Amino acid sequence: MALRLLALQSSLLFAFQLASSACNSDIKGPYPISLVVYNSIKGKNLTYTTEIAYRGILLGAMKKIQASTSTFRFTTKEDSNYGPFLVSVNGVAGNPADHTYWELLAKLKNGTTIRPDVGVGCYIPNPYDTIILKFRKWDQEKDHGGV
Repeated sequence: MALRLLALQSSLLFAFQLASSACNSDIKGPYPISLVVYNSIKGKNLTYTTEIAYRGILLGAMKKIQASTSTFRFTTKEDSNYGPFLVSVNGVAGNPADHTYWELLAKLKNGTTIRPDVGVGCYIPNPYDTIILKFRKWDQEKDHGGV
């Protein structure tokens, strides 16, 4: 019985050490990210860089960029179920009648581009990510099954 207890304790200690080392990153302090504002309708790009707090949310980085330059402005609308919803960037707002919206994408350090399953209020960028705010038009037939 004592041997089993000792083996269990050793296993738990090893698992704890393994988990804590897996959760530790080489980067503990603020780290750089880029933010690209891309208007796919007008074909205009603007790129910003900032540092984001360790495990900080994208919304915080966007507010930091907005405070540091007059060329980046955005608005959000608070949704009680889903948090902040990106409404406009640099005076350009999505419009359901025009089938336009701001799409959130993230180009990861390895070059892969993803569409996060959360919004600007919950997304946590990784070091050296490029966040892309892409203004685009959706095809109602294609994207919504004709509804």
